[in-house]
Parts: sequence; structure tokens; C-alpha cells
Amino acid sequence: MSKELIKILIADDHPVVREGIKQIISRAPDMVVGGEALTGQEVLDKTYKENWDVIILDINMPGKDGFEVIRELRKEKPKLPILVLSVYPEEQIGVRILKAGASGFLNKESAPKELLNAIRKIRGGGKFVSPSLAEKLAYEIEADNLGEPHKMLSNREYQVLCLIASGKTITEIGDRFSISEKTVRTYRDRLLKKMKLKNDVELTHYAIKHRLIEPFKEY
Repeated sequence: MSKELIKILIADDHPVVREGIKQIISRAPDMVVGGEALTGQEVLDKTYKENWDVIILDINMPGKDGFEVIRELRKEKPKLPILVLSVYPEEQIGVRILKAGASGFLNKESAPKELLNAIRKIRGGGKFVSPSLAEKLAYEIEADNLGEPHKMLSNREYQVLCLIASGKTITEIGDRFSISEKTVRTYRDRLLKKMKLKNDVELTHYAIKHRLIEPFKEY
């Protein structure tokens, strides 16, 4: 009797990315892409209407972002394996993604073999994280206990913090999230106030000191 294939839903609003993932999965004898979703709401709709073995999810999607999707899916389907595949480096956002309820995290620059390994591992009930992300997760648990300022930020505020500290402009951040420059500035002002920081220089120093980004690395 043949083994049942791992049925996968790919959620990403970029056609090139979806096509690339499909090509990788097509080479795996134990997997099949059963559907695609372009928005966060479409992910939820398809997940509620149909059963999936694994969801591959992007964080930046139109409408509901990946964090919102994960939170809602965890309420209805707490055991559903969710692999986040993101353009963000893991040191920026990997820990928050895992804390939100994802089963694993991979950067979009990861090797195809690593993607297939991640799918198989979370389908089997495990978690997929790199050794460096596991170490950072341990550090973040300690930071939670210490009540460090960046722990008070919302997920979007945290994303803006990391991007500003990485040298991105207000315009570039707005383009990435499909939001206005005014909205980006609102996030910036809010996070500076929450963290009691005066400007972007202090913000960058804080991010480097607390290992939220890698210094001198361009994202």
C-alpha cells in the first residue's frame, strides 16, 4: 500500500515565490501541493474548508499578516503544522514567529533540501529551528523574565524597529508592508515612546546590544 502524500497549502502573495516552492516540492516523492493562497483571509478560508497536512506561510501578506493568521489558526486547529518561510533573517523575527505558534521558521534563501526537511519534521509533530535560532529563543525567554523594553512592542512595531535599525528608510519600510509613510512614522514614534528612546541612533544601539539584528548586515 502506497504511503499517503503530505498535502501542502502554499500561502504567499508573490507568484514567483509560489512557483519556486512548487518546483521544489514537485521533486519530493512524498509531498504534493494541494492549493495556494494569496492573502491571509484566503489562507483561513481554505484551511477551514479543507484539511491540510502542512501550511507554508509568508509573514507579509495583504490584509491579515502571518502573525494574525497563525493566531487564528491556533484557536481552531492547534495541531496544524505551520512553516513560516520569510524574507526576514531569523535573528530578526524567528523567535516571535515561534512564540506566535508556528511549527518552524525558514528564511527564503535557505537551500531546497532544508525546506523539504522542515516540512517532513513538522509534519511528524516536531519543531524546525536552526541551532542559532534555538539559542536565541533561550535568550528571549530570559529576556521575558527580565521585562526588557522590546518585549512590550507589538509584532508590527517590532518589525519596524528591526528594519530601522538595519538601515531601512521610512519609504522602504512602507513599501515592504504596503502601508503609508505616515503609518510607518506612527509605528516609529510609538515604539520609541514605549522603549523610552530618543531617536533612531539610540534605537539602533539598543537593537545591536540586545542581539535583535546583526551589526553591519544589510537586509
